[in-house]
Amino acid sequence: MTAPLKTILTENATRPGGHYSQAIVHAGLVYVSGQLGFAPGSTEPQAVSVEQQVRNCLANMAAILEAADSGLDRVIKTTVYISDVALWPEVNAVYGSVFGDHKPARTIVPCNTLHHGFQVEIDAIAAIEPG
Repeated sequence: MTAPLKTILTENATRPGGHYSQAIVHAGLVYVSGQLGFAPGSTEPQAVSVEQQVRNCLANMAAILEAADSGLDRVIKTTVYISDVALWPEVNAVYGSVFGDHKPARTIVPCNTLHHGFQVEIDAIAAIEPG
């Protein structure tokens, strides 16, 4: 028998702006959709630094993970999309300060400017807290 999928939706993170979920839980893992640099819970883009965009992405991710009984310390892998590889030092510094000693597997994807003009988007796969 296949385990059911559980959809995650929390008001503490930016609500989906399209046909997707904030996250899906399946078989002990949570798959978090790409998070843009919106302030947590907001759907209005604001002109903020790339560093603040990373903080916002990860704050939204943390809220979604918490709603799924997980956390940033349980992240297995992230994918970071950046609009310009020249931004990498700033992005990496904030990413490292948020994750601290925890170092998930990570892929960096340089791309064009993201939706709403954001410079960063981050998605993740994390383990669910046991029990």
